Amino acid sequence: MNVSTWVWVVTLIAMTAVLAIDLFVVGRRPHEPSMKEATAWVVFYVALACAFGAWIFFNYGSTYGQEFFAGWVTEYSLSVDNLFVFVIIMTRFRVPRIYQQKVLLIGIVLALIMRGIFIAAGSALVSQFSWVFYIFGVFLIYTAWTLTRHGETGEEDYKENMLIRWSRRVLPISKDYHGSKMTTTIDGRRFFTPMLIVMIAIGTTDLIFALDSIPAIFGLTKEPYLVFTANVFALMGLRQLYFLLGGLLDRLVYLSLGLAAVLGFIGVKLILEALATNNLPFINGGQPFHVPHISIGVSLGVIIGILAVATVASLIKSSRDDKKARASVGPVDSQ
Repeated sequence: MNVSTWVWVVTLIAMTAVLAIDLFVVGRRPHEPSMKEATAWVVFYVALACAFGAWIFFNYGSTYGQEFFAGWVTEYSLSVDNLFVFVIIMTRFRVPRIYQQKVLLIGIVLALIMRGIFIAAGSALVSQFSWVFYIFGVFLIYTAWTLTRHGETGEEDYKENMLIRWSRRVLPISKDYHGSKMTTTIDGRRFFTPMLIVMIAIGTTDLIFALDSIPAIFGLTKEPYLVFTANVFALMGLRQLYFLLGGLLDRLVYLSLGLAAVLGFIGVKLILEALATNNLPFINGGQPFHVPHISIGVSLGVIIGILAVATVASLIKSSRDDKKARASVGPVDSQ
């Protein structure tokens, strides 16, 4: 894929402008977006991603277009899964809902920075060492196995990591929130607010999800331009999606299993590709293997199919659980 310098420059400027508008215009005041506002922004960002994918199709061919959509759908799904953890963190630290928008905004910016770093590092590794796909593949299969074993993480399962515990022990933390500020002055003494701990929790969560998402998309495309744009589009509108989905997140009970299947599939695809281009002397004498090739069209279909089944199955199960709960309570006797 031959992407000229000016296309890179225009893309970076355009994406920076969109994110800046979201950051400094839409999110300039703490508030909980209305359903109408959240819906409008989510539809806008999804339409923008689809339009960009269509542009890739038209200018660079169907293969690269399918690679973008496969990467974007996968990364978007992982970002939605990320929202589950954000919900747990917000609940665990009792963040006032009016300030949750700012927390999400900073969390998304941190995710962009971390993913940008991992994309640069991953591109350098992939271009120099084809055997890195063995590592990526095994890592994704292990992640998939972990998701199927542990499933969704509830608030009761959330444990503060070492950095959070260290911050609580070393830093002077105030008892209450002071707006959305991370520092405050009480009786002439400077304190950090609980908002700082929330930001640390969000940042470390972003780091963990970046470790999952970057190997996943490199299993679908090796083009740095597509890897970068798919990740950015997957994070656009995530803040508004958080408020739009609301209680629906609790109903997507099979999303983790669906993502496990997607990550496992991509992991197998990566290992097959590593075997097909094998040059490690201690594996098959440094000779490549004759293994099946999974096309990007098949990959896109499998990913969309798995996520669709997981979503529909989740909603069906949630609906049945609601009916059972209502039936167990029975009719309320009027006095």
